[in-house]
Amino acid sequence: MFLLALKMLLGDRAKYWMLVGGLAFSSLLMTQQYSVFQGLMSWTTSHMRNMRASIWVVESRVEQVNESKAMRDTDLNRVRSVEGVDFAVPLFQGVLKARTADGSDKMIQMIGLHSGTLYGRPPRMIEGDIAQLRLPNSVVIDTLAMESTRLGSGMGRPLKVGDVFEINDREARVVGICQTERHFFGYPYVFSSYDQALQYSPRQRKMLSMILAEPKPGFDTAEVAQRIKSETGLRAFTIPQFEASTIQWVWNNTGIPISFLTTIVLGFVVGVAVCGQTFYSFVLENLKYFAAIKAMGAGMGVIARMLLVQAFTAGLLGFGLGVGMAQAIGRAMIEKGMPPFIMFPQIFWATLALVLGISLVSAIIGIIKVSRVDAATVFRG
Repeated sequence: MFLLALKMLLGDRAKYWMLVGGLAFSSLLMTQQYSVFQGLMSWTTSHMRNMRASIWVVESRVEQVNESKAMRDTDLNRVRSVEGVDFAVPLFQGVLKARTADGSDKMIQMIGLHSGTLYGRPPRMIEGDIAQLRLPNSVVIDTLAMESTRLGSGMGRPLKVGDVFEINDREARVVGICQTERHFFGYPYVFSSYDQALQYSPRQRKMLSMILAEPKPGFDTAEVAQRIKSETGLRAFTIPQFEASTIQWVWNNTGIPISFLTTIVLGFVVGVAVCGQTFYSFVLENLKYFAAIKAMGAGMGVIARMLLVQAFTAGLLGFGLGVGMAQAIGRAMIEKGMPPFIMFPQIFWATLALVLGISLVSAIIGIIKVSRVDAATVFRG
């Protein structure tokens, strides 16, 4: 019976491919949108992976890692005095203006690291020595900054170690190139020492952006962070806490999640509508064959399984095509520097479940229709 079910399904090529195409489109839309959303959230929290630190201490009103409110210099000593803190260092972060060789201005994400420890340094150096940041007017740039369309503009080639550009009319000499994750706002990273970053930045009364802290051996990181918060009145986060707070802020204060969620729901609704209608039309055109099968003594259980085989076969093929197309689009987006395409296993399985759900709904519609058919109709003229 199952071979007969597949033969019936493949017999109507137009409806078969319409059914598969509808499920493929639905799979593509749901997978691609959810994966791009995950990529955007990865960009949003990339700061914490580009500057590894156990505890992030910020001003009491800060809710997410891309937000910076100046702190008092005395806050650093207050954090250092908290029990369980091994050391704490200042961090400068800000968006500054860099001038390239052709005189054009480019925005950069400036990061100033503590000169003594260089704590929060980028995780991977491609070229050069991070220790040279202690030299005057020295910077380390990431691979995005070195591109000829970024800070290498006007040179006709990417920036390299030894090249010079300007940050707010001050010389910046490249002493190293690092690998970082892309930032949500798309600005390239430029690292310097903390004192050097203060010289590059327009002078303000308060310049301390964040404090990075490390707990003493044997102390729980989350407990030390909570102790810092309680004793100083500042906010202190571990990396998982800061990531969660940042993503929660995006959910509460932007329309990005709702936009992507709406598109995902639309993909599911379109899948149900198109596939349900197409499969129902397929059942109507083959109603006499199902009636004949009933007339030969087959019960509704057999026919129901036939319809499920037909719906799930189309569903699995459509899912495979849709996910494959989503992966191809994702790779193309990454190559062009667009939002990353991150498909976690959960996304794969969730999309598969939704597609099989669409297939199940389509099969149930067909089962209901066939169950109401009188087997005697096959013998009528």
